[in-house]
Amino acid sequence: MITTAQYDLVVVGAGIVGLAHAAAAVERGASVAVLDRDDHAIGASVRNFGHICATAQTGQALTFALAARERWLTLGRQAGFTVRECGTVVLARGDDERALLEEFRDERGGDQVTLLGDDAIAALPVAAGTVTGAALLPLDLRVDPREAVPALAAWLADNGVRFHRGTHVGRIESTEDAVVVRTSRGDLRGRRAVHAVGHDVDRLFPDLAEEWSIHRCRLQMLEVDAGDLRLESALLTGTSMLRYGGLSAMPSAARVRERIARESPELLDVVMNLMSTQRPDGALVLGDTHHYARTHPPFDDEYDAELLLREGARLFGRPLRVLRRWRGIYATSPRTEFLVAEPAPGLRVVSVTSGIGMTTAFGLANTVVDELLR
Repeated sequence: MITTAQYDLVVVGAGIVGLAHAAAAVERGASVAVLDRDDHAIGASVRNFGHICATAQTGQALTFALAARERWLTLGRQAGFTVRECGTVVLARGDDERALLEEFRDERGGDQVTLLGDDAIAALPVAAGTVTGAALLPLDLRVDPREAVPALAAWLADNGVRFHRGTHVGRIESTEDAVVVRTSRGDLRGRRAVHAVGHDVDRLFPDLAEEWSIHRCRLQMLEVDAGDLRLESALLTGTSMLRYGGLSAMPSAARVRERIARESPELLDVVMNLMSTQRPDGALVLGDTHHYARTHPPFDDEYDAELLLREGARLFGRPLRVLRRWRGIYATSPRTEFLVAEPAPGLRVVSVTSGIGMTTAFGLANTVVDELLR
């Protein structure tokens, strides 16, 4: 039940961005309450690859990602979930892609980007004879989001955070001495508040969402049975080079895009990022395609899934059997990668509008909470 207590910080949304803000506030000695409409995380925070892709970011995203990397390692130990320091392997399956990896290594240095030799490439669990080069990004991490997000929430609860689950927030108002969050179970008061509900910014703040052109990106993702195939690292391909800012900024990225447009334009039509990670039970998470709209139709056809399975089979050199499939949704904006807005005194509306919430949320939250609670 909602109580009359006033908290230092009230967080609306218990996905990874909301939990990151709660963790940052707890670390600073603040009292925290978290509200969420669901009983547990069911959105983008658990419908992802579990890929903490720090190295491939650029600009502010890279700053947030490197800070978040350290928080993931610390919180994994504290909250008891596994964080794997296994890096990312980026495959080149053409001369233009190999040149891009060399450019990236030259820019970032050997500590962040290591070009793999022929023996290491030959040992990769992909179709024989298809890879012309590869790079390891050793700083990248992997978690199982279905383990990590609940474990983080439980750890926060054990450290004094009050969770109000199954609670709908209808309005947030600022008064002279508090921010009042009006919910289906009563009012909750905080000195400060963070609204972190991912792609649903427009539910309470339609004008803000319109101002920042917030839309929803719809993903097609699959979980497939690949038999005895084992991936130690996350695996990215040439289409990934067009999705991540650090890689897409390289001079050869234009040549990669031009070749894909010439050879397989359907991949660009669905904005494919062909990549994979492996779950603890051995299943591969395979994805993903991207479609953008404020409101998506409720119907999914098989076209995107068929493309993913076709490209996945080519990548791994074997047929892939679907175990699960799902639609991912995240917020997107052409104007910013990170929405941080102040629609009222003491209130911040925060959304990662670039699909990299798992990678950057802890770094972003540190900045927002420091400014809010100082």
